[in-house]
Amino acid sequence: MNLRFSFFQTALLALLVLGPLRGIAAAPARIVSLSGTVSEIICQLGLQSQLVGVDVTSTFPEALTKLPKVGHNRNISAEGVLALAPTIVVGTTESLKPEVAAQLKSAGVVVQLFQQQYSVAGTKQLVQQVAAAFKASAKAPALLRQLDADLAKTRKPARAPKVLFIYARGAGTLMVAGENTPLANVIGLAGGQNAATGFADFRPLTAEALVAANPDVLLLFDSGLQSLGGKAGLLKVPGVAQTTAGRTGRVVEMDGQLLSGFGPRLGQATAELARQLSQ
Repeated sequence: MNLRFSFFQTALLALLVLGPLRGIAAAPARIVSLSGTVSEIICQLGLQSQLVGVDVTSTFPEALTKLPKVGHNRNISAEGVLALAPTIVVGTTESLKPEVAAQLKSAGVVVQLFQQQYSVAGTKQLVQQVAAAFKASAKAPALLRQLDADLAKTRKPARAPKVLFIYARGAGTLMVAGENTPLANVIGLAGGQNAATGFADFRPLTAEALVAANPDVLLLFDSGLQSLGGKAGLLKVPGVAQTTAGRTGRVVEMDGQLLSGFGPRLGQATAELARQLSQ
């Protein structure tokens, strides 16, 4: 009898003590991503199934468009994020207002925001940081090798054209990208030169500034060009027809997240933009 009791006592102790040491699988994280670029990296790391919600910029891979949306960084609320019961919220330092981040943390949610630098080196650093945060650093080198291989396919035009990026949301909302913006940086990587100089960030588009910049190429997100009614609608914007780009019809449109995301597909974006600038 004592022997039997001793056996079951030992078995119970093994379950209580040794079980956890053997690594009973922890529940998968419930991730809400507030950055299209970070979302792409998470998917590339094989963690897509753990995403339970994303922001509106998370459009690639296409499966992300079917996930619940929590808005855009300008209007994300703690309530909308918490409704998805996340265990971790990720994004860039531009993704979330400090007061919203504080609300999420006070609710017991881990908030991990990464500093994003819009360069090749910055993209590589972001991939490594996201991988480390999810204990997937072993997968980062393969992503970086693919990025380098894609960048190597970039064939810059023989002469650097002046390229003006226009952010459009209908004719009533037109902005141009100045220096030190993601758009100016990707234009440079593709072998162009930004036509908007003398200011940083974005400024409203004016006919006078457009004519003065006189770009060889106009660059827009495909959604932005569509909001203007296509190329025909763009040519009706005051000042466009008077530019070299307007006269020659050189208008390039690309997917917004691909062009400006500076994520794992940066090499693809650079190569595609360079190809179109060379035509």
